[in-house]
Amino acid sequence: MTNSINEIAQAQVILVSGSNTTEAHPQVARRMFDAIDRGAKLIVIDPRRTRLAEHAHIHLAIRPGSDIPLLNAMMRIILDENLADDLFIEMRTENYHALRDMLYQLDLDETAEITGVPLAKISAAAQLYARAQKAVVCYCLGVTQHICGTNNVQSIANLAMLTGHVEKEFTGVDPLRGQNNVQGACDMGALPGHFPSYQPVNTAEYRTKFEQAWGTELSGTPGLSLMEMTHSGPQGAIRGMLIMGENPMLSDPNLKKVEATLKNLDLLVVSDIFLTETAALADVVFPAASFAEKTGTFTNSERRVQMVRQVIPPLGSCRSDGEIIMALSQVMGYDMRYESMAEVMEEIALLAPIYGGMFHDRIEGCWGLQWPCWNRDHAGTSFLHKYYFTRGRGHFVPATHEAAAELPDADFPFILNTGRVYHQYHTGTMTRQSSSLNREASEALLEVNPQDAARLGLRTGDWVELSSRRGSATVKAHITEQVAKGSVYTSFHFPAVAINLLTSDARDPKAQCPEYKVSAVRLEKINP
Repeated sequence: MTNSINEIAQAQVILVSGSNTTEAHPQVARRMFDAIDRGAKLIVIDPRRTRLAEHAHIHLAIRPGSDIPLLNAMMRIILDENLADDLFIEMRTENYHALRDMLYQLDLDETAEITGVPLAKISAAAQLYARAQKAVVCYCLGVTQHICGTNNVQSIANLAMLTGHVEKEFTGVDPLRGQNNVQGACDMGALPGHFPSYQPVNTAEYRTKFEQAWGTELSGTPGLSLMEMTHSGPQGAIRGMLIMGENPMLSDPNLKKVEATLKNLDLLVVSDIFLTETAALADVVFPAASFAEKTGTFTNSERRVQMVRQVIPPLGSCRSDGEIIMALSQVMGYDMRYESMAEVMEEIALLAPIYGGMFHDRIEGCWGLQWPCWNRDHAGTSFLHKYYFTRGRGHFVPATHEAAAELPDADFPFILNTGRVYHQYHTGTMTRQSSSLNREASEALLEVNPQDAARLGLRTGDWVELSSRRGSATVKAHITEQVAKGSVYTSFHFPAVAINLLTSDARDPKAQCPEYKVSAVRLEKINP
C-alpha cells in the first residue's frame, strides 16, 4: 500500500477494484463508509453486485477478465477531457508517450463493448476519479488472479500516475493483502527470487552480504514459485517438501494435480496448528504454536510492523515456527541458533534496509512502525513516493486486452468466480473450528442469477452438480441478482465442496498467480 489504512477515510474519491471489501477486509470497508459519510464518492469495479457495490455511486459491473480494457478506456477519456496531470507526468515519470500513443489508437465504443459497461458510465467514473484532489485505488485478488494479473496491476499504476494520484497523503494505490502476514512474508524473502527487503538473489552484492552474515554459500539462481512446486506432477523435480501454515490441498487450483504431486513426493512434511487436508497426506507433521503461543511480529497491508506477544505457553508438544526451523536446520548441518525472537529482529534490521529501524523495544511501546524505517531515529513512513519512486521515475507500461485462458462454450457455458464469505477465512483451518462461525456459514453456496435459474429449473436450496474440464462438486444453489447472467460464484472454504477441483491452473507468466476468477463450468440440477 502506498498509503495508510486510516487515510482512506479522508479520500474524496475511492475506486475499489476486484475487492469484496466488506466481507474480506471489513476494517478497511469501515474506513470507506466513514469517507462516504463525509461526502466521498465511491466507484466499484466488480462483476458481482456486492454489498459494497450497492453503496457505490458508480458500479462498473465488468465482464470477468476485462479490467485492462476498462482502465484503458478510463485513461483515454481522461486524455480527451484534458484531465491528465501534465506536471507530474513530466517531473516524475517516463515512457508516457508509449502509453499515450496506445490509448489514442483505441476505439472507445469497441473497448466499452468488451467490458460490458456503457461508455457513458465509464466516462463518468473516469472524470470523477481524475477531477478529485484526493483519490485512492484499493484493489485485491479480483485484479491479480488472472493470467494478465500483472498487467492489470500495471494498468492501475498507469491510471494513478496519469492523474498524479500518488506521492501524497490520502492519495495513492492500496493493494489489500489476502492474509494477515503475507506482506511480512514477502518482506522477509518468502519469494523465489529475493532475499529479505526485496534484494535479488542473482545480484552478487546482495548475495555476498547475506553469505557473510550467515556464514554459508548461497545460490544465485531464483527458486520456484508455489504453482511450479505444487503442480509439478508425480515426476516433478522436487522430491521433498516442507509446507508451513499453507493448505494447498484446498486452496490451490486444479486440486487433482496438487494431490498427484504431493502423494508422489519422497517426503512431505507439514507444520500447522491443526491437521489440515494437506497435513493428512504428510509423512511427518510438526504441531506448530498459534499466534497466542509465540512472540514475534506481523506486518499488515499498510506495511505496519506490529508486536505479537505470547499469552499462553504452547499446548502439548507444539513449538513456534522459529523453533521448528532452527531445530531442522541444526539436524541438517547448519547450526542456526537465536536466543530470542528479539535477536532475530535485530538481524532483520541489520540485513533488510526497509526494516533498519525496527526493534522489539521500539515496536512494543507503540501501535507499530511502517516501513521503510531506515534507522532507530526514523519514525516510519505513512505514505510512499513523496519525493521519488524506488526505481527513480515511474514507468508507464502500456497493456492491451488478453482474454481469459478458458472462456465459456457450448459444453461449459458459465463463468465460475470464487472468493470468500464474511464468517469464514481462507481454507477454514481456524474458522471451521468455531461453532459460532459455523452457525453463520457452515456450507458453500453457489450464487446463480435468477434468469439462469429459471431456465435450469433451479430454486434456492436445490442441489447442483457443478462441473469443469478438471472435476466436479455438488453444491447448494442460492438464487440472487448479485451475479450477472452467465456467471456463478461460490467460496472455497469447505472441503465438502472442494471448489478448487474445478478451477483452472492457468496462470500469469510473470507473477505465476493462478486464474481463480475465470473458469468455464456447467450446472446440472440433481437429487443427492
